[in-house]
This record gives sequence, structure tokens and C-alpha cells, in this order.
Amino acid sequence: MKTQQQQLHVATPLRQSPALSKAAGTSVYLKLDSSQPTGSFKIRGIGHLCKTWAERGCERFVCCSGGNAGMAAAYSARELGVPATIVVPGVTPSPTVDRLRDEGAKVIVHGKSLDESIAYGQQLVANNPGWIFISPFDDPLICPSCVLPSDDEKVLVEPACGAALAAVYSGVVRRLQAEGKLVPRLGPVVVVVCGGNNISLEQLRRLKKQLGVV
Repeated sequence: MKTQQQQLHVATPLRQSPALSKAAGTSVYLKLDSSQPTGSFKIRGIGHLCKTWAERGCERFVCCSGGNAGMAAAYSARELGVPATIVVPGVTPSPTVDRLRDEGAKVIVHGKSLDESIAYGQQLVANNPGWIFISPFDDPLICPSCVLPSDDEKVLVEPACGAALAAVYSGVVRRLQAEGKLVPRLGPVVVVVCGGNNISLEQLRRLKKQLGVV
């Protein structure tokens, strides 16, 4: 169990990427938050939020997310010794539900969409004094291409978490430099890489086939 002074997230590697540097025309570094205990940068903000409420004596965390936020809340709860309920929509992959339960969380599958899960989770909190709602993305206490990185860097990245990488692979950085909207010698580019909970080698294989990436 973590003490109140200890952080729930860890210092993650910062690694230069020759492939991305070549694509961008400048030095590119990857901040590998995919190596956080929960596989995502979400542990930074969610961990801080959970730790703050644990210190205030809350009785249970309730988080509505079938992805990285839910995993961060479940991990934080286990480390802090606080029970957690994670509400996920019915579309959540069963391996993700299993991982949440492995973290010790109670998992409730409710609704067809995240909005329905959130509404149910908020109702649980309203009916149980001492329970705290841990928002997956919206709280004042919270810090905020998937195929090619697997080949270039041997890192699995979820599609939603690969948007920053797409800006490099698509040539946007080079174009902005050519248009004078970026100073070429301003310094290296750092891209945060995270999100490995909702992706697998099999899913990646299907995605590559769908996108026609060989």
C-alpha cells in the first residue's frame, strides 16, 4: 500500500525515435507513459484525484470507464486500500473487465454507452454518502497512429491515444515547418505515448488489414 507521500505514477522513459525523427525532419522523443503501472498517462491525474480523496477519508471510489481511466482508478484504489466500483458499458471487451477485476475492483456492466454508465455511477454516489465519483476525464483535480509505432518502436498504442503520433507520421510537423509556422531550430519534439489496455496483437492485426497497412 502506498503511503500518503508516495506518488501512484512512476517516472517513465524518454526515448529518441529515429523513425519519427526522420519523418518529422527534426529530433523526436517519445515519452513512454505506456510503461506506467496501468499502461497510460491517466494514472497521473486519476492517481492524484484518488489520493486526494483517500486522504480526505472517502469510503469508495466509483469510476465509469472501460478504458484507461477505469484501470487507473482500480489500480489507485488497490494501492490506497480503498474499495472501488468500476461501471463499464456493455461494449467493453471482456479482457478489460477481467483486468479490472484482477485489480480488486467490483465491476458493474451497465448501459450501451459510456454516458449511460456515467449516469448510473453518479446515481450510485448520490445514494451512498462517503462514495466519491472519479470522473474519467472531467475533474478540476486532474493533468491531461497506433499501427506504425508497433513496427518502429515495438510499442502497442490504442487508436485514440495515437493522435499525437499521427501528427508526425502524416507529415504535419514537416509541413508546418515549411510554412514557417514552426521554428525548425526551436528544439526537439516530444510525443506522449500511452494507452495499451484496449489493444492487443490480434486487434492490431485486424486493424492493419482493415487499413491496408503491410
